[in-house]
Amino acid sequence: METGENKPQAFPNRFADAVGPVSPGPDRDRCRCVGYSVSTRPTRVSFHGDRQDTEAEGWRHLLALIEEAAADGRTVFKPFVELSGSERRQVVTLPSTIAKLTAVEHLVLYGTNLVRIPPEIAGMTSLQFFEPYTSHRLHWYPYELTRCARLTNSTVSTRVLYGNFKFRPPFPALRPVSDFRDTDLGTLDPGVWGADAIRSCSVCDGPIDHELRQVWISRLVGTDVLPLLVNACSAACVAALPEPDRGYIPTPHTGGPDITQPEIRRPG
Repeated sequence: METGENKPQAFPNRFADAVGPVSPGPDRDRCRCVGYSVSTRPTRVSFHGDRQDTEAEGWRHLLALIEEAAADGRTVFKPFVELSGSERRQVVTLPSTIAKLTAVEHLVLYGTNLVRIPPEIAGMTSLQFFEPYTSHRLHWYPYELTRCARLTNSTVSTRVLYGNFKFRPPFPALRPVSDFRDTDLGTLDPGVWGADAIRSCSVCDGPIDHELRQVWISRLVGTDVLPLLVNACSAACVAALPEPDRGYIPTPHTGGPDITQPEIRRPG
């Protein structure tokens, strides 16, 4: 006979309503980019190079859902619940039109196939709760997320993050200074730059004309320390960055296998 002391405790699944319809096929691609322990972490990592198919049904459906949410001023947005499994797999980034969602306070991106979040998320000025939980291909976030000044709560799968404290996987190597005089900043390789277009500075929001400085910085956003990619227009903007969170690389850096990270933080 079970007593009150040893009776199994049931915990509610607060993401039960964040899962889309069951699909006969896979609704996302599996990813082990960063490994899952000290023994499985790789020496080098790189950005996912997936490009968004803007003709895909899933992309078009998501665009329509964003327009609906912007029009009705809803405060909770769970777009992937309304996409079929095949549609969910087709979406690897969010559209820049998420900047229209100025009333959304709670964004749920549970179990998606996303590999990047666009800097336009900074336009979601009412955002308080950010939940990309179990989106296991999201290894980093844009620095522009820090502009969501009301964001106080997050639920992120931290074990898949670059530089996470549990087993310190590496960061992709960045080029410290790049001259784009002869390059179209609107047609970049996301596997190299982390985006297919970079048009404005993550720090001052000014235009990036030809010089780009990319650095990593780990900062507390909501309730999680996230690896943030900074696209800066100048050395002055890099110098203006705040201090990284305690327990992580203490300065902005360019990643790669030669960067020394702090010791793994042991529980307890």
